[in-house]
Amino acid sequence: MIAYLRGIPTSTDSGIVITVNNVGYLVYVGQHLQTTLATETEPVGLVIYTHVSENTLELFGFLTEEEKRLFLLLLDVSGVGPKTALAITNRGAREIIDAVQQAQVSFFTQVPRVGKKMAQKIIIDLTSKLGSLKELELGSLDSHQSEVVAALTAMGFEEQQVLEAVRSHDFVEGETLQTSIKSILRTVSDSK
Repeated sequence: MIAYLRGIPTSTDSGIVITVNNVGYLVYVGQHLQTTLATETEPVGLVIYTHVSENTLELFGFLTEEEKRLFLLLLDVSGVGPKTALAITNRGAREIIDAVQQAQVSFFTQVPRVGKKMAQKIIIDLTSKLGSLKELELGSLDSHQSEVVAALTAMGFEEQQVLEAVRSHDFVEGETLQTSIKSILRTVSDSK
């Protein structure tokens, strides 16, 4: 299985061709990534998902492991194929999480090949896996920041509001957990 490719990208109608040691690999990527890579002249690295079925072997590329994990969660939904999962992933992790939490069927039906029933199925399936999706957001936090988020959400503050406050806070080296919580608490209390 191919898990990672690093090479010079060339944009095509089908996707991106990554040239590695004079071999070109066709990799399907989201529209935003394809637009970004279209003008790239330096080698780029992509995390790869290799999809093998009876008649095909296809490569799907992502900039980060987190994007690939989100893609795989969508792919686990019965009836969602890799190209549909890629089109949904292209809409952004935060937007997908919000759409699932708020049961926004219309968010998913805007994606080609996703009807109302499929959108409802995606929401139901991903709701049970939302812990995994939240890990995508929390993965960029260190353990100290994660403890602050956990403490404040346990106190009843909205997680998204706490995450924004934690990300914008300048943590001081050696700052105690209690001091950090108090600082973030002032921030989220002031914004209410």
